[in-house]
Amino acid sequence: MFGRFEKLVHPYPDALPPPPPRSFFAFLWTCSKGVRPWLLMVTLFTAAIGAFEALLFSMMAHVVDLLAKVQPTQLWAEHGRTLTLLAVVLGASVVFAALQALFKYQGVFGNFPMRLRWNFHRLMLEQSMGFYQDEFAGRIATKVMQTSLAVRDTWLIVTDIMVYVVIYFVTLLAVVGAFDLWLVAPFLGWLVLYVAALWYFVPRLGQVAQAQADARSLMTGRITDAYTNIATVKLFSHAQREAQFARGAMQEFMSTAYAQMRLVTGFETVNQILSVGLIAATAFVSLALWSGSLVGVGAVAAATAMAFRLNGISHWVMWELATLFEHIGTVQDGMATLSRVQSVVDKPDAKALVVPRGEVVFENVVFAYGGKKRVVDGLNLHIRPGEKIGLVGRSGAGKSTVVNLLLRLYDLESGRILVDGQDIAGVTQASLRRHVGMVTQDTSLLHRSVRDNIVYGRPDATEAEMVRAAERAEAADFIAGLSDAKGRKGYDAHVGERGVKLSGGQRQRIAIARVMLKDAPILLLDEATSALDSEVEAAIQESLYRLMEGKTVVAIAHRLSTIAAMDRLVVMDQGRIVEVGDHATLLAAGGIYARLWEHQSGGFLGEELDEDGTPAPVTAG
Repeated sequence: MFGRFEKLVHPYPDALPPPPPRSFFAFLWTCSKGVRPWLLMVTLFTAAIGAFEALLFSMMAHVVDLLAKVQPTQLWAEHGRTLTLLAVVLGASVVFAALQALFKYQGVFGNFPMRLRWNFHRLMLEQSMGFYQDEFAGRIATKVMQTSLAVRDTWLIVTDIMVYVVIYFVTLLAVVGAFDLWLVAPFLGWLVLYVAALWYFVPRLGQVAQAQADARSLMTGRITDAYTNIATVKLFSHAQREAQFARGAMQEFMSTAYAQMRLVTGFETVNQILSVGLIAATAFVSLALWSGSLVGVGAVAAATAMAFRLNGISHWVMWELATLFEHIGTVQDGMATLSRVQSVVDKPDAKALVVPRGEVVFENVVFAYGGKKRVVDGLNLHIRPGEKIGLVGRSGAGKSTVVNLLLRLYDLESGRILVDGQDIAGVTQASLRRHVGMVTQDTSLLHRSVRDNIVYGRPDATEAEMVRAAERAEAADFIAGLSDAKGRKGYDAHVGERGVKLSGGQRQRIAIARVMLKDAPILLLDEATSALDSEVEAAIQESLYRLMEGKTVVAIAHRLSTIAAMDRLVVMDQGRIVEVGDHATLLAAGGIYARLWEHQSGGFLGEELDEDGTPAPVTAG
């Protein structure tokens, strides 16, 4: 039975949802997709339970009146049917409560937030690189987690608790009104004053809760940032500084907590005054009516019991409403991030990229990272199929940006980039990046096994293919000696967050193995051997040459000797191409390339030089 209800809501829908709307109620409504029927069932059963509970007081009042009039020996003989009906009502309330709990806890409680986390996480994975450059990773993760729970709890408080309270109170007024209309007066008076108290306190609690949610995200983001960059913190001995940096966010959070608790204390005090007043007024009115023989003793007992019951409910409602507004604040805080429109998206009619040759063409490309200064300014470059070019230039010349634009990590301001005649803006991003392999300077590995990191390039690769790629990247020897804290060894050993357990050279060789396994027709090398010492670089250089064989290659390197033997060198300055040619031609021209070459010493170990002292052309091993 439990399993059937647990399968009502699918927590991992296949379809990727669009970014949710930015208005609060539209956001909540969109988030409830796939859960709405079961939220409705929870609401209906909750309403029935609320009505049952209030009607129970009426029936108990009737029983009290019976007990005051009937002889004990005649109770079952004269009123057995009434008592049996009461037992049936009590039994029905158990069934309704059980069904409500099954729909609420088995169907909705766990599945609803997990469904939201699944959808929010996939939306965040589709965001552009620019999005992640403006946010803490920990802050985004916090918003994904806490907003999912806040959306669930907002819906459950409204559809479950608030419905219960409304139905219960309406039924309660009908019950006491049936005794005598004067008994309604204390409850209506209490309701007016209670709503006024809610009107004053709850919105203020909501404002504080929204500020608190943002402060919590900031606090989590700062703490996570310190952990993520723990090597830098240790290197500069700034543990105390990072603690103080986090303390500033903690203090901001505490300020919101103090403000929240002041409001809660005030509300608790006012609520207790109203509750005592309701009990006293109800007792006074009911006793006055009983003294005038206008109501029976059962009405006095029922009305007073209802007043005591409302005393407990009022405290509960206050906390639930305060929690509701806290959740509302959390949702509003998360909406700004989770509803962000994706800046790089596939066109509706986007097709898969087909790369039979590997020709790449930049046509008057302009890009500025959203600012006024152009990082790439009118770039025109034709890379022939199988050609190997080196991008050269000072820092900030736009080299890495060109590579990022070819991967379509950003959309162009103007111009277009063609791969085998296909505009990359019109093909799917996934198909584009499947045909491009890249090794970067800042190699980031997943906190998983070495095997998982290598086959990330081609998940369907066999074990033999994976091992062969590691061998070609000169990584197999050190991998065999790896182990982690859980005793996993070799290819099963985990590498730590971002590969922190490995040296820079080891991370780089795993990254190279990953790209070798991917075997894409277009290869991008952005300082691919920068983390390697000369001996290791020489060892894998032949493997890189074999990797480049038959591929279109774009390589960036500050160490010019590693790219001097490319088919063509393209020199960039301030986002423009200023020189094009081979190594010897550019040296003879005496321009930027020649000056950069003069500032650097010879090539890497094992480098073969031509008679004029330039590196030999790239050939397969």
